Amino acid sequence: MIRLEPISSANALVFKAVRLRALQTDPSAFGSTFAKESAFPDEEWLRRAVRWSSEGFFACLALDQENPCGLVGCYIEEDPEFAHVVSMWVDPAYRRSGVGRALIGELKAWASARHLRALKLMVTSVNPGALRFYERLGFSKTGRTGPYPNDPAVFEIEMMLELIPGPSRLP
Repeated sequence: MIRLEPISSANALVFKAVRLRALQTDPSAFGSTFAKESAFPDEEWLRRAVRWSSEGFFACLALDQENPCGLVGCYIEEDPEFAHVVSMWVDPAYRRSGVGRALIGELKAWASARHLRALKLMVTSVNPGALRFYERLGFSKTGRTGPYPNDPAVFEIEMMLELIPGPSRLP
């Protein structure tokens, strides 16, 4: 049975292991790289875990018993109506099993409790599986795109999931 656990100082090294596995398994899905983050000392992972469990941030791990199989995080954007989803990843062996849906569900609950209007995220243009996954969950492309920092041939696509209807901010 999958359980979700908020990232905190108590599980910072589990968070590190999952994040590094995600960067190795799906390098084009993230704005950072395995080479960069694997060089971080454990103290940096502890700082990240503490930051991700502070006000305005939320992150959690998915675990199958004690086996980590996913993670996701988000933070409230400068515009306090929106939260930005980051570091979404599910172990390939657990994809299409409900883990991703549960992780996004946890973010939706967190954002809704704070009366945020929507979740936003960026997906790389070379990740059609992720695009389809987010669309199945109700995310829509906003029309905004941006450069992908690790490869100039790739771009990122912004998607948004409205939690509270509001005036359209789509271009």
